[in-house]
Amino acid sequence: MAPALVDYTAAEKELYEFDDLKIGVKGLVDAGVTHIPRFFIHPPECRSNNSSTPQKNGADRVEIPVIDLEGFNENDDRRVKMVNAMRYACATWGFFQIVNHGVPVAVMEEMVESIRRFHEQPQEAKMEWYSRDFSRTVNYYSSGDIKGRAQPVPAEWKDTLSCRAADDQWDFNALPELCRHEMKEYMKNMIDLQEKLSELMSEALGLSKNHLSSTGYLKSIKLSGHYYPACPEPDLTLGTIKHSDPSLLTLVLQDKSNGLQVLHNDQWVDVPKVDGAFVANIGDFMQLLSNDKFMSVEHRVLATPLGRPRISAVSFFLPSAKDRTKPCGPIKELLSDSSPPIYRITSYEEFMKHYRVVGQIGGRALPHFKL
Repeated sequence: MAPALVDYTAAEKELYEFDDLKIGVKGLVDAGVTHIPRFFIHPPECRSNNSSTPQKNGADRVEIPVIDLEGFNENDDRRVKMVNAMRYACATWGFFQIVNHGVPVAVMEEMVESIRRFHEQPQEAKMEWYSRDFSRTVNYYSSGDIKGRAQPVPAEWKDTLSCRAADDQWDFNALPELCRHEMKEYMKNMIDLQEKLSELMSEALGLSKNHLSSTGYLKSIKLSGHYYPACPEPDLTLGTIKHSDPSLLTLVLQDKSNGLQVLHNDQWVDVPKVDGAFVANIGDFMQLLSNDKFMSVEHRVLATPLGRPRISAVSFFLPSAKDRTKPCGPIKELLSDSSPPIYRITSYEEFMKHYRVVGQIGGRALPHFKL
């Protein structure tokens, strides 16, 4: 029998009561729940899965772009191919995979395992980190950002360890000791990769290779370690709702589990696990700055069926702290009489205020800033 439609306004009180327990979704699983609480149940139209895989044959073949960074520092045909591949991926998909990026596989694997260790430690040890005060350097919380939304919506079946730094100035001693070393090594590599991708994206827009880095638009990184516990009723909920990212660029390190999907041509496409690869996607603010030359894209994560949990490390590339209040709009070098500005002048801070209202319920923030 299909579950009855949920009154999310009534269920929201139960969600807040659950949040006050600070046990996370894993705490529910550890307690042996066989039916998920009603505030996790999503409407059928939101969890419908009309997905295709990237392995179709013939004319219907769907293939998420893969960008090979081997030979990045060489000034030859490989570099030209990288820039062209970046331009195609950012303009048509907004979603792509990156291989031969220079981050050691061991660093990637150890990062995933450190996230697992944090979330699978005894509940009492995690609770001291549980907070929705996002001015803190580190937060552990459950079910996404459930406060400050425009309307009540279902919770997400995941727990998150979130860490942030301004302008790459990381206070690694503030990180949980259980995963501090692994996060430190991982973030060093993310900062290096950030520079490579900034160059390629600048060139793909027809700008000088240091344009985005010199503006400070990709200077800060927020890191989220997501843990998606196995769900007893995965067809009723979602790990992450349909959304686009407010960042300029997002990099995802995922374990060997499936579940990540991208919305392409109004169809959900499964994102395959490619060994040693990062999944990248364009964020809303990059679409604004590029005047729609690069396109952000909606994506989601399905709930994990019974078995191993799904684990991912998500790096959000953001403007530097001093640039978040600076007025900005579409990059002027990209504008012309035939390509006038699509978006009004705003700031990243203003953009985020609107995103926090609509983005947390599956809406898009960009239309609010169109001229």
